[in-house]
Amino acid sequence: MISYWIIFIVFALASYAVGASLQRKFKRYSAVPVDSGLTGREVAEKMLRDNGIYDVTVTSTPGHLTDHYNPVSKTVNLSESVYNTNSIAAAAVAAHECGHAVQHARAYAPLQMRSALVPVVSFASNWVQWILLIGIFTINLFPGVMLFGIVLFALTTLFSFITLPVEIDASRRACAWLETAGITSPRNHSMAVDALRSAAYTYVVAALGSLATLVYYVLMFLGGSRDE
Repeated sequence: MISYWIIFIVFALASYAVGASLQRKFKRYSAVPVDSGLTGREVAEKMLRDNGIYDVTVTSTPGHLTDHYNPVSKTVNLSESVYNTNSIAAAAVAAHECGHAVQHARAYAPLQMRSALVPVVSFASNWVQWILLIGIFTINLFPGVMLFGIVLFALTTLFSFITLPVEIDASRRACAWLETAGITSPRNHSMAVDALRSAAYTYVVAALGSLATLVYYVLMFLGGSRDE
């Protein structure tokens, strides 16, 4: 149990540090306007057009850093601060979300795989902690319960790792387009790259934390099984 708390604390601190760094950078880059003067909405609409995508709508969604692409409704949903402002941060986020729309249009394999896993992972996320908790307390009587919980948790871990190439590729597409389309300039393009790189780190930490926790549960299961 002590080893679990060490893992938890390490990744909790790493997650906090990465999140705090991301917030600082977005705050800083939100004060730097793009030379083109385009708002996040205009950046998104231009990137979609430049990639020949005309069936995706750009909308505004409440909240901060709540930006996302919905492949079901084919909408690029930008938070209000991104949708309405013309900063480097807004342009980077808008282009990143449009990167997912481009992936969808190009049938990018990791995105298709992640989308296929969404219903299963949604179920797993809702029940996995309860099943694992019951499994821990009944491991000597009903080891199958904990094993089932581990399988569900493994699916959420797999989802986290599949998300990595999806997010990294969307940022790569965004950065390349921002530069070639003239949205960013040589003096501020590195800021957009830095902002998106920092965002990617949050997914890396989450995936590694999930893997570490999965390994812990597996070791607990094997130890409990040997005690029978």
